[in-house]
Amino acid sequence: MKQLDYPFDCSYLLSKKKKLKEELLSDGTLRTEKRIAVLGGYTTSNILLMLELFLLNQGIAPVFYESEFDQYYQDAMFPNAALEKFKPDIIYICTSNRNVLHYPELTDEKNTVEQLLHEEYYKFSGMWERLAKVYHCPVIQNNMEMPFYRLMGNKEFSDIHGKVNFLTRLNMMFCEYAQTHKNFYLCDVNYISADYGLKDWSDPFYWYMYKYAVNINAIPYLSFNVANIIKSIFGKNKKGFVLDLDNTLWGGVIGEDGVDHIALGPEDSKGQAYLEFQRYLKEHKQLGLILNINSKNDEENAKKGLEHPDSELKPDDFIVIKANWEPKDRNFKQIAEELNLLPESLIFVDDNPAERHIVTEQLKGVSAPELNQVRHFIQILDRSGFFEATTLSADDSIRNEMYKENIRRQELKAEFSDYHEYLLNLEMKAEIKPFESVYMARISQLTNKSNQFNLTTKRYTQSEIEAVAARDNYITIYGKLTDRFGDNGVVSVVIGRIDNCVCHIDLWIMSCRVLKRDLEFAMMDRLVRQCQKKGIKKIAGYYYPTEKNRMVKDFYGLQGFEKIEEDSQGNTIWNYTIPEEYKNKQDVIHVQ
Repeated sequence: MKQLDYPFDCSYLLSKKKKLKEELLSDGTLRTEKRIAVLGGYTTSNILLMLELFLLNQGIAPVFYESEFDQYYQDAMFPNAALEKFKPDIIYICTSNRNVLHYPELTDEKNTVEQLLHEEYYKFSGMWERLAKVYHCPVIQNNMEMPFYRLMGNKEFSDIHGKVNFLTRLNMMFCEYAQTHKNFYLCDVNYISADYGLKDWSDPFYWYMYKYAVNINAIPYLSFNVANIIKSIFGKNKKGFVLDLDNTLWGGVIGEDGVDHIALGPEDSKGQAYLEFQRYLKEHKQLGLILNINSKNDEENAKKGLEHPDSELKPDDFIVIKANWEPKDRNFKQIAEELNLLPESLIFVDDNPAERHIVTEQLKGVSAPELNQVRHFIQILDRSGFFEATTLSADDSIRNEMYKENIRRQELKAEFSDYHEYLLNLEMKAEIKPFESVYMARISQLTNKSNQFNLTTKRYTQSEIEAVAARDNYITIYGKLTDRFGDNGVVSVVIGRIDNCVCHIDLWIMSCRVLKRDLEFAMMDRLVRQCQKKGIKKIAGYYYPTEKNRMVKDFYGLQGFEKIEEDSQGNTIWNYTIPEEYKNKQDVIHVQ
């Protein structure tokens, strides 16, 4: 919904929240239900209403538990039958500096200040530890905004007695906890409030009147940021950019002005702005995000622009380059197909509003931020939260190379008329093993990504993955695939639950970029061997159809399962009886 894209009109969202919710719920989108507990240190009612809108817009249907006013600590630290019955998927602790109980006095000795700081920190860390132990779900915690006044002026930052110094140090202790604990995330209210304007954010009127620690008009910004963290945890991030060239990556039209006259580089203010924008885009490659070109241009001119001596982005930084005179929506769709991604996984960045309109109208779900002046490009993209990072795996740092390798595999495939010979030529090797701690973050990440088939549509947080791996009545398998072109990383996961001597497949996922390379058969071979070790002779498979799953509707049939049940929605149940003499189903992958 366009009204919920950054930059949004806060007063409009607050006044039209009921109408917007009705529109979102009536748009036919299939949403994943998530239970979210909000433990507030101040009034949170409007925060929940805004959070609901942003999550619905991201394909998540939230169900809320809301603590009573300022009961966040009691709800977290003491037995709570209502919260335990609620079984939250996410806990969000919504606090502010008004929940800090004791600040230093100017007469306090250094030891006293240190004691106050650690007491405040342990109050919070004690909550986080108990919540993780009792509820086994991710926890999101606000850090602290700065105080709305400074008793000592600028010295408040450097003096250990200053509130600014105290809160800054407390925030750093929060950071250290986040760096050393999984499934714990900080909502950076300190930055968000500064970005909004601290004087307005902390306007005390709203505290005195309504017990809101944040200006009511700023609530959408807070809720938007919390929603970004939640959608990232559940795999709703975008995967990369599709970029225009003229007046997007440089100023001017290269086909008319020539490469020597485009605005790019340090010589003038406009050129500096485009150069900084290119640097900003290139930084995203470190997160595993991919860059692509969709430009109405001659390919030769496009590459000349990218080879400009002041261009930060070079042709090799892009996975797919479409520089031609075809309609941009058609190019966009082809780029997504070549990458084996859904079009809505990619952000369209183009200065031309007409082109943005055509692409978003023809390709539903694609986001195309409104970009007018180059000096605002970074701000708009950065604040939009498309790529909120909650986990970083080793695969993320090499993801661009993985996509390039996949393009080379497609090129090789075109050289073979015999598909089996093509698979043999790939020289594939697989590591297929029970879940290992080193891969837990990647396994969780994979279960929540949209660009793979997921036969049962289940999603798991990292803590849930770790809990399953520790149980004796589960079989867990991950698949890591390499070939002559490189390492695909962990690309498949199977979770089997053993009940009454039957292995029920709770989860079977695989990245679409390795589909039909027989890894699915190698995974089946290993699943069968694990079942045999445990004396299991039957495997039950479940298929719940989604748009992405249609390509694997007959997946179990190809594995030798028998379909035993199907309902009117297309949900199916399959059965496989393991033969006494089981023979491996694939011969093209060397399994270590």
